[in-house]
Amino acid sequence: MGKEYTVQEALKMAIKVEKDSRDFYRKASSVTANERARKVFALLAGEEEQHLAAFFGLYEGSEFGDLPSYLASAPDKSSPGYAALKKAIDRETPEQKALEIALREEKAIVDRYAELAHDIVDPLVRSIFERVIRETQQHYELIEAEYAHLMGMVHESDQDIYVRE
Repeated sequence: MGKEYTVQEALKMAIKVEKDSRDFYRKASSVTANERARKVFALLAGEEEQHLAAFFGLYEGSEFGDLPSYLASAPDKSSPGYAALKKAIDRETPEQKALEIALREEKAIVDRYAELAHDIVDPLVRSIFERVIRETQQHYELIEAEYAHLMGMVHESDQDIYVRE
């Protein structure tokens, strides 16, 4: 059996993950030349900010300060996704690399939270992790569709258009 998290520990983890994701998507949006990919990254950054605000409203700790100050704070440049994005910025296709990094990061978040949620007994704490899992899975699917579009691939949502009898 894994570690049992308190509601506040779960919220603290979720806040950090959402802030890292939001910072990643904001940076990705700022370096992406492809208009459609830029809009996807901006949309995801906004959604991460909404998730962060929802978790922040439930969190009782004070180490993050107030929400506006925390949102304005510098990104955690040691987070794996942000560090990988910084390395990819100098390449010819930053939107492709950013989407690939985003896919890996979103998948890792889903896997990590699923692993944690598996052993959580407290229904409120489990629901926090399950909410993050659902929202992150939706992000993964959106990023996957944009990646398929950018790469000229047929995404499963478009398959009916291309199937010929």
